[in-house]
Amino acid sequence: MTTQQLPGIRSRSRLRVDWRGLALVAGSVVAAAGFAWPFVQSAVPGEAQAAVPYLAIALVPAAVAALLLALDRQFASAKAVALLGVLGAIGAATRVLGDTVGGVEPVFVVLILAGRALGARFGFLLGLVVMTVSAIITGGIGPWLPFQLFACAWVAAGAGLLPGIRSRIGELAMLAAYGAVASWLVGALLNLSFWPFALASGSSISYTADAGALHNLTAFALYSLATSTLTWDTVRAITTVVGIALVGRPVLAALRRAKL
Repeated sequence: MTTQQLPGIRSRSRLRVDWRGLALVAGSVVAAAGFAWPFVQSAVPGEAQAAVPYLAIALVPAAVAALLLALDRQFASAKAVALLGVLGAIGAATRVLGDTVGGVEPVFVVLILAGRALGARFGFLLGLVVMTVSAIITGGIGPWLPFQLFACAWVAAGAGLLPGIRSRIGELAMLAAYGAVASWLVGALLNLSFWPFALASGSSISYTADAGALHNLTAFALYSLATSTLTWDTVRAITTVVGIALVGRPVLAALRRAKL
């Protein structure tokens, strides 16, 4: 009896689980829980509430390590490694240069265009590499770094997941709009990573451990608007939109040729 005559053999051989893709999703879910703990702590039993912040802070770097181990086979070829190295160096350099002027961060242009041209998984890993290298260069290594890693990795991966558009102008417009929204969202996420510890309790924009999710969400929204969304994050959004409009077309073309 041949393989084709055995029921279910051929169908099972075609069923391949993308474990690396599942690992990326699972790691991102864990990291998202690390960001969102202030809104769910009040729902945790009282005797465990004090441990929630420490658990959340520990989850994010653990998720980074697990994803690096799970996704390293993505770069089995010398060409892929070279692309990651070159783009990682460029992204780190643009981030370091951008730190000299508040909010002017052209690194988002690199992440979005690379994620769009080379795919979500490549973009995710590129975000991790760029933030790691730039943190080493600037000495910005601390408990905030894993949160920055995931925020930038999500930006690049999200660009790779956007729908296909045949029109080049339409594609650039979509990426520019995405870059603006991502700039504001990343600012909010990074604010969320330290907001519970940034202010003394009692003010209208401070974190309250025993309050409900709606109260803390409102307080956080006001805090984020007052500290970065209307200033720093808006400058980042404008920088990203202008950068994509100026260099998006030739950079996308070059990256897509390099991918072939």
